[in-house]
Amino acid sequence: MSLVLGIGLRSGTSYRELRDLVDAALTGLEPAVVTEVATVDGREAEPGLQRLVASLGASLFTATKLELSQQSVPTPSDQVDHLAGTASVAEAAVMLSGAELVVPKQVSARATVAVGRLPEEAATAAPGYAVGERDVVHRVLAERRDVRRGFLDRPVADDVLTRVLESAHRAPSVGLSQPWDFVLIKEVATRRKVRDLAAAQRDAFAASLPADRRSAFDGLKIEAILDTPLNIAVTCDPGRGGRHVLGRHADPRTTWFSAAIAVQNLWLAARAEGLGVGWVSFFEPGEVAAVLDLPSHVELVGYLCVGHVGEFAAAPELVRSGWAARRPLSWAVHQEAWGQRGLPGVDPGAVIADDAAAAAGAVRTVGAQAVHLIVAEVASAAYLEHAEALVVQVGAEKPAADYGVLWRPARTVDEAVELGVEVARDLVLQGVGTIRLELASDSAEAAGLARGVRLGALACGAAVDEPLQMKDSSA
Repeated sequence: MSLVLGIGLRSGTSYRELRDLVDAALTGLEPAVVTEVATVDGREAEPGLQRLVASLGASLFTATKLELSQQSVPTPSDQVDHLAGTASVAEAAVMLSGAELVVPKQVSARATVAVGRLPEEAATAAPGYAVGERDVVHRVLAERRDVRRGFLDRPVADDVLTRVLESAHRAPSVGLSQPWDFVLIKEVATRRKVRDLAAAQRDAFAASLPADRRSAFDGLKIEAILDTPLNIAVTCDPGRGGRHVLGRHADPRTTWFSAAIAVQNLWLAARAEGLGVGWVSFFEPGEVAAVLDLPSHVELVGYLCVGHVGEFAAAPELVRSGWAARRPLSWAVHQEAWGQRGLPGVDPGAVIADDAAAAAGAVRTVGAQAVHLIVAEVASAAYLEHAEALVVQVGAEKPAADYGVLWRPARTVDEAVELGVEVARDLVLQGVGTIRLELASDSAEAAGLARGVRLGALACGAAVDEPLQMKDSSA
């Protein structure tokens, strides 16, 4: 039998008090092995707890107050809830681990303990990292930045670069095909050619923007090709591994996914080494491939600017500049079926629409960009004559790929409302402050999506003009 101990304790609780309490709680459960001890974040450094964990030969895990508060415990305490942010640290920690609670909360002067039994299939599960090591992993993920400014005139040491490339080369790949290669580029003449290609694409993109968006874009730096001592081109050979690559036959895209994971590995390893990385995408891949003299069968996946930086920003540049913002995690997690959004441990529901209704009327800081949003059954080329136009097509037929058309084939009116909320809130995250809404369809789904746009915009503080006169969807 493999057991989990949930422990709540005050600062300074002694090992002896904890040990006596645990021994009493375990009475009658022999033979038993305690494999995990769980508590609330912030208590992992307590000497008495550390000694207890070591004496049991167990692993120590911690959870946030929020995670613990979401557990429905059998013996809640208002006082503990007030002090610790959860009604019972000990019982909630056991339940959060996935164990069955077999001994409810036991209490001493300065501590509580509860005991849970792990399912047999979980008893042999490999442990995670210790708390400090786990925190470092999450830290490097949180602090990774797409860096374009602040690079130093300092070369990257060979041993550091080798470690970074080794981490990239350890990336998982479909069928262990390892379709990537890394082209290291230091020659200024080569980098200048690539920079010129990026500048031309920047100018073309700027010309395509509405005036208000173009003004915001002018202040953004899109590359650091000549600011860094090193550029790395990451390539993909789609045919590497031959005909029978395990796992690739059903979805050939997994080859390019593999190369993209290698880029992410490189990025994270570089951050751990104190190196900044900026991914440049403002060019046509074939043109860069020609500059680098890549073989015809090899494709460019990523072009990275790498070097030491003076500091890593607390937030991504696009967030700091107001160009865009992050979506909440709760919008992106669906439980069992699409649209049943919610974080683990929370009952799923229409999170986006519910958030919008709850936030309605609150003051928000929004961007200055205006978008002419056309809801249509079928997109028409005429709709996209102006740069500020964006079509949301609700018809079932998938349109040709065009970033001026969002395909949102709602299956029900309720789903249409939620899709409309999400469209509006995503636009606000991209700097939109005013939405000119036009209905070009009289379907119930189109009307529902329009209602959702209004609701989502209201929640974010964006303005929505009254719908323009209804047009025939075939216009």
